[in-house]
Amino acid sequence: MSAIAWIAVGSLAAWVWLLLGQGFFWRTDQRLPPREAPDHWPSVAIVVPARDEADMLPVSLPSLMAQDYPGVAEIFLVDDGSADGTGDVARTLSVRYGGLPVTVASPGEPEPGWTGKLWAVRYGISLARAREPEYLLLTDADIAHEPDSLRELVAAAVPGGFDLVSQMARLRVSSVWERLVVPAFVYFFSQLYPFRWVNRAGARTAAAAGGCVLLRTAAAERARVPESIRQAVIDDVSLARAVQRSGGRIWLGLAERVDSVRPYPCLADLWRMVSRSAYAQLRHSAPLLLGTVLGLALVYLAPPVTLVAGLLGGAPVAAWAGGLAWAVMAGTYMPMLGYYRQSLWLAPLLPFTAVLYLLMTVDSAVQHHRGRGAAWKGRTYARPEAAPDR
Repeated sequence: MSAIAWIAVGSLAAWVWLLLGQGFFWRTDQRLPPREAPDHWPSVAIVVPARDEADMLPVSLPSLMAQDYPGVAEIFLVDDGSADGTGDVARTLSVRYGGLPVTVASPGEPEPGWTGKLWAVRYGISLARAREPEYLLLTDADIAHEPDSLRELVAAAVPGGFDLVSQMARLRVSSVWERLVVPAFVYFFSQLYPFRWVNRAGARTAAAAGGCVLLRTAAAERARVPESIRQAVIDDVSLARAVQRSGGRIWLGLAERVDSVRPYPCLADLWRMVSRSAYAQLRHSAPLLLGTVLGLALVYLAPPVTLVAGLLGGAPVAAWAGGLAWAVMAGTYMPMLGYYRQSLWLAPLLPFTAVLYLLMTVDSAVQHHRGRGAAWKGRTYARPEAAPDR
């Protein structure tokens, strides 16, 4: 066989393995496990790190204050050095809407060695500890919750014996670029961290979605969270690993009633979201970056390229292997498009989206090696090379 045929067959073999051997990552049926009302509704402290979120809070914060929760719950919003009046907006909303009590506080400038929003999370947890809550709900300032969200999370965590229950909030898909990139973002995440593997008792795979994490306070203390992960750029995955390694049981799934309200109208907005942590995902390793680029090329780019090359060059093996690999790829993407209520005709465009993610990852590496470090909300951190990312 020709070289192009071997590449096509290799890509097809990779997709057969991904279809059957990667935890059925492409299925979207990992939703909240069975729920039942606990005998005692535990107290919950809701910690919301917020930096320049004045535009998001009018949608997200009232949804938290309106939680229909049978137990005691309180919100701690941490205004992390905002320049847009985030704290004042939060106080105004608290008075206007009522509901769960809201404490708004600011932690001051972060100490050296703290990345991203973890400094704000640390301060929020320290405030909450005075109330001795049994659980912490860590949620972002751009996440809107249905009124029963907290109740459903607790009803899953307590009877199920979970120390951490996390939901991947449904991201916004309104603009053309959001429709093209956002479902693929969740698809690629689940490919890296198959939810079924995460949710198995005794599993070695650990992951969480930082926008909605219900965490048992005792488990957080046992795992020394967030101090033990203070240098993590990918804080949600690091959090899950810390809890798991300390003996806690974790669960991760797709949300049905938890939504991100943050818009990403332009490709540049989505590019920044992905490139912020893409190279950190590869542990800032050039060999891993090279392997990722080659792997993405074989898995996502080779199918359409070998199909076209086979048809034009009269190479039937390359054509049918490349075409079949492309069909399997599109088929595994369709459930995620269905979850996001998007047209299934977007499925064949996944190779193009993969090229964008490849370029975002390379750009993330370039930015790192230019000394710009990781960035969160305009705050840049030069991370030590030896610091663990995952």
